[in-house]
Amino acid sequence: MAQEFIERVIEIKRVSKVTKGGKRLRISAVAVVGDGKSMVGVGHGKAVEVAQAVRKAIERAKKEMVKISIKERTIPHEVTGKYCSSKILLKPASPGTGIIACRQVRAVLEALGLKDVLSKSFGSRNPLNLARATIKALQQLRTLEEIAQARNKPISYFVEKKDEKNKSKTG
Repeated sequence: MAQEFIERVIEIKRVSKVTKGGKRLRISAVAVVGDGKSMVGVGHGKAVEVAQAVRKAIERAKKEMVKISIKERTIPHEVTGKYCSSKILLKPASPGTGIIACRQVRAVLEALGLKDVLSKSFGSRNPLNLARATIKALQQLRTLEEIAQARNKPISYFVEKKDEKNKSKTG
């Protein structure tokens, strides 16, 4: 059974190279591919026709897919990512908020399968760089279970109970 991927085209633009004989026109495409669970990738393709450029971008995105640690509908904690001069801030959101982001970041988050995330982009708004900055930010995410396992501690060590918190304030 072939795995179903969520494929989103972020940008299609016409680019030209000026030579002695004139201008050589090409189509440039940026695409995002995700499995809707925990894998996502961004690819860039260039060709003479739109369909070929999109196909190349999707193939490269599938090759560059990375695994991301996520909670059910949102991310475990706030995180920032930077790629070239594009910066992105991602924050977890309460259920029902939805994805509040620009179209490039939204495409990456939807392909990953997230439903509730807040974001803010800084610096360059280049679509490819913003998508890659988003993936860099997402790669920094760690769930509580992963942190507990890495430090060889129980999860209860990291979660302060409300009773203990109240006692420490009053006592």
